[in-house]
Amino acid sequence: MIRRHDMLWVAIGLSALLCVSACVQAQSASRPEVTEWTWEVRPDQVDQKLPNVLLVGDSITRNYFPEVQQELKGRANVYLFAASTSLGDPRLDRQLKDFAALEGVTFNVVHFNNGMHGWAYSEKEYAASFPGYVATLRQIAVGAHLIWASTTPVKKASTPGPSNERIEARNAEALQVMTHESIAVDDQYGLMVRHPGFYMDDVHFKPEGSSLQGKQVVGAIEKYLK
Repeated sequence: MIRRHDMLWVAIGLSALLCVSACVQAQSASRPEVTEWTWEVRPDQVDQKLPNVLLVGDSITRNYFPEVQQELKGRANVYLFAASTSLGDPRLDRQLKDFAALEGVTFNVVHFNNGMHGWAYSEKEYAASFPGYVATLRQIAVGAHLIWASTTPVKKASTPGPSNERIEARNAEALQVMTHESIAVDDQYGLMVRHPGFYMDDVHFKPEGSSLQGKQVVGAIEKYLK
């Protein structure tokens, strides 16, 4: 026979479990932007003798991708996965795994940053999601050299974001993970903060700015090419 005292503790336990479940679901829920997109690019012809390089990022990455592709022509097969999906959004993990499964190649180097979106997520949520993001990259590119690119500064802040204050906070959180994981760093923030004349709008850069970024990306990648 179940006593009233026992039933009370069962009720409290169930209530606590439901509360925890609801909190986890809230933290892992997607918070889409007005416009959502993905952009995937692969080589026209894959040279099986060359190493495979993957750039992961957003529109900033998409803009310097052509420079990287051109600079590494004949030295690497260069792939791109760019998306508006940000850290904190559970879709990013699925999208990266689906992309890797579709390509079916072994990536030797992964250069990554998904920092210019997801401003509905707090810096705390962003930081909490970073270790899982790195784990997914290691899963889709087993044994690959990872290179993290810091998020670039913006010309003008907007609400709820981006702003350079928030970008710097996120870069600092990410850098702690990179240090702990012994992952190489490509300081794109430090590069572009020195070139305020290269903005095309409040966030993106003119072709000469993207070209400058691409050359630094290549410098970070080529030391790992065999």
